[in-house]
Amino acid sequence: MPARSSASRRTVLRGAAAAPVAGIALAACSAPGSGDTASSAPTAPVDLGAESEISKGGAKLYRDHNVVVSRGADGTLKAFSTVCTHAGCPINKLQGTTLICPCHGSQFDAATGKVVQAPATEPLTELSVKSTNGRIVAGPAD
Repeated sequence: MPARSSASRRTVLRGAAAAPVAGIALAACSAPGSGDTASSAPTAPVDLGAESEISKGGAKLYRDHNVVVSRGADGTLKAFSTVCTHAGCPINKLQGTTLICPCHGSQFDAATGKVVQAPATEPLTELSVKSTNGRIVAGPAD
C-alpha cells in the first residue's frame, strides 16, 4: 500500500485559493510607495501654493508633499507631516480638520498633529511653515 500524503487534495486546493487573498491583504496593509520619497515628509522647503487657499479654522492636505497645513482662528499657520506615526503610511484623506490614515484608521487633528483615534499613539511630526509673498512654504522643522 503506498504512503498517503498528510494533505488531502481539498486541503491543498483551499490553501491555493487563499494565497492570492492573503497577498492582497498584505499589500493593503503595507505603506503605499514604501521605500521611496513619495511616502516621506519634505526634507527641504517646498512651495505648497497660495496662502489664500486655507481659510481661518480650516486645513488643506497636500498629498504630493505629504503635508497638511492648517490656519488657526488668529490666522497662524501650522504644518505637519502626513506620514502616519503608526505604520508609516501616507495619509490621503482630510475631513474638516481630521486626517484619516487609509492603512489602519488612525486619525489626527490637522491643527495640532495630535492623535484623535488609535492605533497611532504618537502625534504627527510638526514642520516649519511660513508665508512668503503670499505663498505657503513648508519644510523640516528648524
